Amino acid sequence: MKIPREAASVARRTFRLCMEGDRLNEGRLRRAVKKISEVKPRHYQAILHDLLRLTRVELERREVTIESAAELEKKERKRVEENLRGQYGDDLNFTYKITPELVGGMRIRVGNDVWDGSLKSRLERLQNAF
Repeated sequence: MKIPREAASVARRTFRLCMEGDRLNEGRLRRAVKKISEVKPRHYQAILHDLLRLTRVELERREVTIESAAELEKKERKRVEENLRGQYGDDLNFTYKITPELVGGMRIRVGNDVWDGSLKSRLERLQNAF
């Protein structure tokens, strides 16, 4: 859906007003969506669509997926979580997956950031070098 520049600008401003520091205030967001739905300004559907996109991006930014070849011990999990919280903030949601195809190491994804320290990726890089 192509969003008019004016609608995108209104959505960004509204989204910034719904932020409290670096966190999204859900109450403010609900009130803003309700107000936009009631008033129905020009391009209101595009504004709501872009507001939804911005909200989805913000929520995905707080999702962490940690893949490993074998189950991680509690000590390792705690160390990884502390390091990521120090870098990205306290309100992260962690999901652990066991992926035997990695052979060894870990792959960590935080929003759009990916760190791949798996043995599989190292072997693939080595293979591509030849």
